[in-house]
Amino acid sequence: MDTKNPIPLISIIIPNFNGASTLRQCLGAVTSLKDECFEVIVVDDGSHDNSVEIIKEFPCRLIQLEQQSGASRARNVGAGSSHGDILFFTDADCLVQANTLSVIRQTMAVNNPNVIVGGTYTTQPGDNRFFSAFQSVFINFSETKQLKSPDYLAGHALAIDANTFRQSEGFAQDFLPILEDVEFSHRLRRMGRQLIIEPRFLVQHIFNYSLMDSFRNALCKTKYWVAYSLNHRDLLSDSGTASHELKMNVVCFYISILSLYMLLGLDVGGALFGLAMLTMINLTVNRKLFRAFYDANGSLFTLRASLYYLLAYPLPVGAGAVAGITYFIRTKTKD
Repeated sequence: MDTKNPIPLISIIIPNFNGASTLRQCLGAVTSLKDECFEVIVVDDGSHDNSVEIIKEFPCRLIQLEQQSGASRARNVGAGSSHGDILFFTDADCLVQANTLSVIRQTMAVNNPNVIVGGTYTTQPGDNRFFSAFQSVFINFSETKQLKSPDYLAGHALAIDANTFRQSEGFAQDFLPILEDVEFSHRLRRMGRQLIIEPRFLVQHIFNYSLMDSFRNALCKTKYWVAYSLNHRDLLSDSGTASHELKMNVVCFYISILSLYMLLGLDVGGALFGLAMLTMINLTVNRKLFRAFYDANGSLFTLRASLYYLLAYPLPVGAGAVAGITYFIRTKTKD
């Protein structure tokens, strides 16, 4: 930290690839912050939309990569060009909140440089679609369950001492298409660094999710999460959005399908008893998530979100799990 300036400079690093639909909102929010000590670095990862033109409308530093190389390299390049004492990574579809930088400084000030601070999404998304609201609450709830010992810190809201980042060698650039922040978090922990979640450290995410968008997101993330977890032998861990609650929900859903099959086979009593027991267990395990739905948006939203979570969301998660197991086996076979 510059001794002449007691306020640490925060470098806000935003990777972007074809993010024109949300960039103007993202950069509008971050460049309008009432803060006297921050810089904004946007690394465009070979976009072929009008992202670059939009970025140039705002008072930030633009770094253009010639071809798409992935979010990891974009973040690393941005960090390598930064001047800040603290690096704050977020995404081009996220809106930094008015108090985000002050929360980062406060949290970093009471911890040593080996502590990496994570945040999460606000419970209200940056758009007004139901599936976006579901996703915002679900992620906020999942990522703030374990404040002192989270399994990972998400790349959409991550603050780290600049020197600590350099020592870590940054995000892995030869990793899976997603989950680079999970790998980074696990590597930091192996290096002896501490991960914490600060629940006041928030960004608002613009999802613009339809039902199919929600399904595609769940399938894709589950696929790579399962493959990664099988490789690291921690498939059953309580890890952020891959929580014990979600895993129980998916297991109960598919066992319930089997119970319904039994019902068709005329074992009515056994099937109904099994369904009742599974439903009670699932509702009990997930009761805090349902409460989070209610606290965020009230009774009607809770009903809709709970029914979607219980009766539809397990479909893409289950399909993603099968795809992840297949991907893992194929990868191991090639090795």
